[in-house]
Amino acid sequence: MNAKRALLILWMMAALSSAARGGGRGPAGAKMDAESEKFYQMARIIMTAEESKIFKLLPDADARKEFIKDFWDKRDPDPDSGTNVFKREYESRVAYANKHFREGGLGMNTDRGRIFIFMGPPEKVEEFFNHGDSTVRGSIIQWIYYSDDFGVEFVDERNNGQYKIRNYSGDLFGAMDLFKLGQWVGPDSVFKKRSVDFKLRYDPPKKELVVLIPAKFLLLKENAEGKLQVDLDFKFYIYENEGAKRDISTESKSFVTRDQVYEKSGDVTFRFTYPLKPGKNFVDVIIKGKEGSKGKVRKIFEIKGGP
Repeated sequence: MNAKRALLILWMMAALSSAARGGGRGPAGAKMDAESEKFYQMARIIMTAEESKIFKLLPDADARKEFIKDFWDKRDPDPDSGTNVFKREYESRVAYANKHFREGGLGMNTDRGRIFIFMGPPEKVEEFFNHGDSTVRGSIIQWIYYSDDFGVEFVDERNNGQYKIRNYSGDLFGAMDLFKLGQWVGPDSVFKKRSVDFKLRYDPPKKELVVLIPAKFLLLKENAEGKLQVDLDFKFYIYENEGAKRDISTESKSFVTRDQVYEKSGDVTFRFTYPLKPGKNFVDVIIKGKEGSKGKVRKIFEIKGGP
């Protein structure tokens, strides 16, 4: 079997299996309220593993309602606009998938449906009926995304309308991770790449959260004093004891240097005073450009708190 096809099969099975196990159940197997269940069934495929675990452990409907608001707010590319473009686009893609890719089940659970939800409409579609492939009785469909340097092939092996992914090219899983987290980078971004592999650790003696961003990913600009500077807004969602309690902390920080080759200096360190409670905590970190600068990166970390 093609290695890429095998990876995709594992991904599909894991996603469906996780949904089957977790759907409709909260702490201690308690049934979720209708609003929470509706949200989970619609949004589960873009939940991170940490978010799914937190959501299932929330104690009541009010806590889940708070989580749902946070879930969409974290992915909103422009909170000041009054419209959450990410939420609107995601719901539109799910509706399209459910309408157009019904292959014996809900469209969002099909191969074509999931790719459409993560990648959006393809820039080019080709369907081959006379393809000369004896292993495929139906047609072969190719979707091409030029802007993402990605292509995917679906095959109807039994000629029954059940299209499965057979192969793809490009960084599919990287693109999915970016979409899941709601990361974005546009013109005038403070980040040089769409995905920034920053780190988070906890310093118990000083009771500080420590964020480390590789300097090579930051775009510094000259300030009035002739130094290089970048201004960042940090937002932390801290879920203590795996989600039993949620807190939000925000702070702005700047990095200033005279070094013209700062990209080679390793990690830029930012420290934030926050005493984590003992035990397992999830810390969701969002870093954005300050005051109109574009770009947002995000990661979720499992951190052990306490001394």
